[in-house]
Amino acid sequence: MELLRSLTKFERTLWITSLVIVTASFLAVPNKDYLSLCASLIGVTSLIFIAKGRAAGQLMLVVFSVFYGIISFYCQYYGEMITYLGMSAPIAVVTMINWLHHPYRGTRTVEIAELTKKKLAILSVLTVLVTAIFYFILKALGNASLAFSTVSVATSFAAASLTFLRSPYYALGYAANDLVLIVLWTLASVRELSYIPMICCFVMFFANDIYGFLNWKKMQQLQTL
Repeated sequence: MELLRSLTKFERTLWITSLVIVTASFLAVPNKDYLSLCASLIGVTSLIFIAKGRAAGQLMLVVFSVFYGIISFYCQYYGEMITYLGMSAPIAVVTMINWLHHPYRGTRTVEIAELTKKKLAILSVLTVLVTAIFYFILKALGNASLAFSTVSVATSFAAASLTFLRSPYYALGYAANDLVLIVLWTLASVRELSYIPMICCFVMFFANDIYGFLNWKKMQQLQTL
């Protein structure tokens, strides 16, 4: 498969390590949540291809968002459910289309765009507005861990928007979101051990997003030569 062949030795190692850690955590807990396992495996796979600037990664992210939204519903993390089903998944679809329309010099890698001051200002205002609206919605729904869920909305929206804008800083936004989600799923795992794989999932998400930022910065330098 061309996508797999495009991975470097390091990327292949990072991907396989992510899959092994997520699967091992799933096998280690007594109560098995197969949906969490599937979501986690698809999620870490999507990130390695997003880190390479490949639109296929966005398609995988849509599938992950659907699974993750269902898991969040059962855990009463309504903010996560609404964020991923109502925001992250649609933005991923639009982003995939945008990336396909902006290939770098005829390759299958996306052309990286500059994050201007104007774009950053608009993004900042929209992030504040979206976060404020979601806070009151989540409060009305009785969302578990309201404070962390609200922060998760802010970081998710900013990260998804930066991905659409084709900025390397998308990865730092998602890395910040990963840290919030590690806390959220740690709290959930105290009640139900079957959610432990979700913690491992977002730990590996964090590692993949840090690599994504470094790789995008490297690609940005190569594209400006």
